[in-house]
Amino acid sequence: MTTVASTADGRAGVLRRRVRLIVAATITYNVIEAVIAIAAGTAASSAALVGFGLDSTVEVISAAAIAWQFAARDHETRERTALRIVAFSFFALAAYVTFDATRTFFGAAEPEHSTVGIVLAAVSLLVMPLLSWLERRTGRQLGSASVIADSKQTLICSYLSAVLLAGLVLNSTLDWWWADPIAALAIAGFAVREGIEAWRGDACAAGAGALLTDPDAELDPDCADGCTDGCCAAH
Repeated sequence: MTTVASTADGRAGVLRRRVRLIVAATITYNVIEAVIAIAAGTAASSAALVGFGLDSTVEVISAAAIAWQFAARDHETRERTALRIVAFSFFALAAYVTFDATRTFFGAAEPEHSTVGIVLAAVSLLVMPLLSWLERRTGRQLGSASVIADSKQTLICSYLSAVLLAGLVLNSTLDWWWADPIAALAIAGFAVREGIEAWRGDACAAGAGALLTDPDAELDPDCADGCTDGCCAAH
């Protein structure tokens, strides 16, 4: 039993360090992304681009919550609080983006072409899926619902990159100004859904934690990709 416990502790330590590295990379990238997106979006009066930049800000808040959680050795005690921070960040993003997109529909501003926004969306479409995959894999192995929730927050950024890219390209090439606020509302919809899942995600940790004591255990495929119904370990 002592050997098993020692192995589990060592494995958990490696995974915690990996989480901190992934979180640091995510924060660094998203700070840069947020500054560029919000500046370019403001210049082009693009609700979708500003919303994308705000999503990057939420990503930073979410990643910072995970960093705070894993700054403590007994990180499980901070799990629920970290999840709540992630969820509230999503809801705040959805509220603002919906408001801004509605203003655009009613003629408050007409979005203009943004080459910077198109390039940024394309780059994010390459970077974010990789970061999300690394974090989710580590979160499953560690049995942390908050890490899994944060990885889904990162993954949503790649979905939003595709939505943003489509909206900006349609606006630039076909002058479909309405594609921009529609893309923004799609971003808001994704944010609400992911906020709800993050709020419910505390169930994931229970079963997934079995991976620490049994490195050969695998998560049940039926629940490995989502948190709403809980996650479980299959032996």
